[in-house]
Amino acid sequence: QVQLQESGPGLVKPSQTLSLSCTVSGGSIAANGYAWSWIRQSPGKGLEWMGGIGYSGTTYYSPSLKSRTSISRDTSKNQFTLQLSSVVPEDTAAYYCARIPPGTSWPGIDHWGQGTQVTVSS
Repeated sequence: QVQLQESGPGLVKPSQTLSLSCTVSGGSIAANGYAWSWIRQSPGKGLEWMGGIGYSGTTYYSPSLKSRTSISRDTSKNQFTLQLSSVVPEDTAAYYCARIPPGTSWPGIDHWGQGTQVTVSS
């Protein structure tokens, strides 16, 4: 059973960099065909796909967030990480990591993390 768990600070100051990690158990992030994504949901809004990293390490970003987003991985820890720079209060959201199975793309998620709330405030 694949499980994903987000971790990181719940409060970030404006202009700082938000950094979250997703630790995966029950399956390798390098398993052929799978991709691993970050998604967020701001209060009163729908789900927003932010970007992801494929099984080979290739990264993909939402055009609207590309200039501020970086996704990386550590295969030795079976973990992938989101960094969002120059945050503003509008980046306040619940952040989720998730897995996309082979042959599909967003929103074809088959496993979600439980999510972590991040608030941007001074």
